[in-house]
Amino acid sequence: MNDENLVEHLEELNGVELFFADSGTQNAPVIVFLHGGPGYNSYSFQDIAGEYLDRYRVIYLDQRGCGRSSEPLPEAMNYTIDALVNDLEAVREFLEIEIWTPLGHGFGALLALEYARRFPEHTHKVIAVNPWIHYPELSQVLLESAARLSEHSLTEIPEKPEDRIEKAFSMVNASDLISRLHFPNPQSRLRLEFSDAESTLLAGGTMQEMLVFNGLWDFEYPNYLADISKPILVIAGVQDVSSYPSQSDWLVDLAGADLIELETGHYPWLEQVEEFANAVENFLPVDSNRRNLEV
Repeated sequence: MNDENLVEHLEELNGVELFFADSGTQNAPVIVFLHGGPGYNSYSFQDIAGEYLDRYRVIYLDQRGCGRSSEPLPEAMNYTIDALVNDLEAVREFLEIEIWTPLGHGFGALLALEYARRFPEHTHKVIAVNPWIHYPELSQVLLESAARLSEHSLTEIPEKPEDRIEKAFSMVNASDLISRLHFPNPQSRLRLEFSDAESTLLAGGTMQEMLVFNGLWDFEYPNYLADISKPILVIAGVQDVSSYPSQSDWLVDLAGADLIELETGHYPWLEQVEEFANAVENFLPVDSNRRNLEV
């Protein structure tokens, strides 16, 4: 990641040390990348896709408890959607950015959408990549996928989402199940693993555990989509059944989102990075004066 304009920050904001990298031309349209997981980090996206987004100013944020950011005490109030969105707003204020476009992947798409709902005055547009926004529905997809992959007969589906997850992971190891759903070929998985190994960063297990404790598997964000007034683009890797088509359809049907479908898995930039970058630029063109100040 050779970027002469790269500035890395580790700042005490909103009661936690947050790591974020500020990359690109300062007066270009601003994108803030929100990683998924929950509990992952921004390194691999910057490593693999960053050079293809070099016409933008891109902020790569490691969420609290993830990557290079510090881990708050494992208390419920420290790991909420509101806390994560407030962190994002604190970063914007610190960098004195007037308006930006949140680009969220997986779980990060939920944060991007909620930021746009709460802070429309600072949101230009929203980009959701293979979003996870309806977690009871996701739990059912994971259970049905686990049964199919393990050749178990699924005679009934538990009513509670957390029971579906427990049953799914009893059929197929959690890591193996997610890997089978996310990566259509071994090469894409190896590329991500290589970048992860280079970063030497560990997954934010506390983040995952506390969000689940706070009821993540019961959370249904589609109820809030009507409150979002900003344009939304969904970039969907159609080989990722954990997100496509059901999770993407919520955004298209209820929020009027534009939809770009790519023949990829959960991480479109691993397999079709140029097509991914083109989709971003078609939705968020870099104008002649390289500013993004409209509201």
